Amino acid sequence: MEEQKKEGRYGRIYKQLSELVLKSNNASARMATIIAILHHKMEYFFWTGFYLIEDEELTVNMYQGPVACQILEKGNGVCWASFNSKETVVVQDVQSFPNHISCDSRSNSEIVIPFKNKIGEIIGVLDVDSSEPASFSEVDAKWLKKILELIWV
Repeated sequence: MEEQKKEGRYGRIYKQLSELVLKSNNASARMATIIAILHHKMEYFFWTGFYLIEDEELTVNMYQGPVACQILEKGNGVCWASFNSKETVVVQDVQSFPNHISCDSRSNSEIVIPFKNKIGEIIGVLDVDSSEPASFSEVDAKWLKKILELIWV
């Protein structure tokens, strides 16, 4: 998707999510709504979901898309890279990422954003995969981070 079109789409999604999620004080309800809206409004999102830290493992939580890996092998893959570095990771070609965890062979690019709780501790990641290579950019990173902040408003 062209960058200017992405900006406009994310702006509209953010407005819609702001109106929807602020009706509930339940973080899980907010997370589920965010995942559903993103997955269905961004046509290049193939898999959209959260992995949360549980017993020192990144375990799948709510998501949209094909069946996911339940637990991600510790220290490997894009999700762990993002969690450990505390930074957003954008991968244009997942096949070239060292120790990539392939939950679905149709995934070709990925973006992972650290997910923080109310007090700023990283408790997991938002993971988005695309079946197309090079789908994600700084526009996605900026807006997805901003959208995650809606969970704790």
